[in-house]
Amino acid sequence: MIELDTQQAQARVWFEHLRDLICAEFVSIEREAGSDADFEYTPWDRPNPDGSPGGGGVRGVMKGKVFEKVGVNVSTVGGAFEGEFGKTIHGAAEDPSFFATGISLVAHMANPHVPAVHMNTRFLVTTKRWFGGGADLNPPLPYAEDTADFHGAMKAACDPHGADYYERYSKWAEDYFYIPHRKVHRGVGGIFCDHLEGDFAANFAFIQDIGRGFLDAFPRIVRRRRNADFTPADTAQMLEWRGRYAEFNLVYDRGTLFGLKTGGNIDAILMSLPPLATWS
Repeated sequence: MIELDTQQAQARVWFEHLRDLICAEFVSIEREAGSDADFEYTPWDRPNPDGSPGGGGVRGVMKGKVFEKVGVNVSTVGGAFEGEFGKTIHGAAEDPSFFATGISLVAHMANPHVPAVHMNTRFLVTTKRWFGGGADLNPPLPYAEDTADFHGAMKAACDPHGADYYERYSKWAEDYFYIPHRKVHRGVGGIFCDHLEGDFAANFAFIQDIGRGFLDAFPRIVRRRRNADFTPADTAQMLEWRGRYAEFNLVYDRGTLFGLKTGGNIDAILMSLPPLATWS
């Protein structure tokens, strides 16, 4: 295990605690649906190229009645960026050493009326220290009520920390979660931020509120839609949008690239891909 300083340890503990809260809530939803599905947890280690410990993580995946496939991963890794990749990372151009800890979640749902969702928050250390991440909703069949509910929770997470946070970070999500070759957004947005550095305590509190806001809003939306009737056409729409989700994650997503470039666990990195998808 890599050695952590106080801030790194605090961030790691929070991300693991948030994982536990989210997984417990998702399992509760499965129990309410009469399912005995549960998460299967797989620990993994990441050795550095020289053989020294480079940290690792735990991949958690559940396949159930409501959640067709949901992955909730936590990782804490450290080492040095190889090659030119480090020059693209904030604060690593002169020194390739890095530390990263975070949580990453993607849920693909069995009912097309229930939106897929993504949430990722993280703390990175190079020659700088910063937080980043966010959450966004990805419905195959959008409902204005669900969109407003999710954005309301994200705004409530933002507002105590900055009067312009929601406007700024919802616009960032709108711009980031866009598929240029399709000329469509990946979903109905949420918030996204990066390179929050300076005041560790203030930024950490904001990142924690993003996690709490997600935990407040998404399970409520799932319970609202999970029993809705759906047609083969609805399923076809869901599978098509899953294909677009996969395209974004494999072509544009920074987190996927970061994991692949830093020797992360391949199964954990690609757990975001849906179990079934179509391309017309």
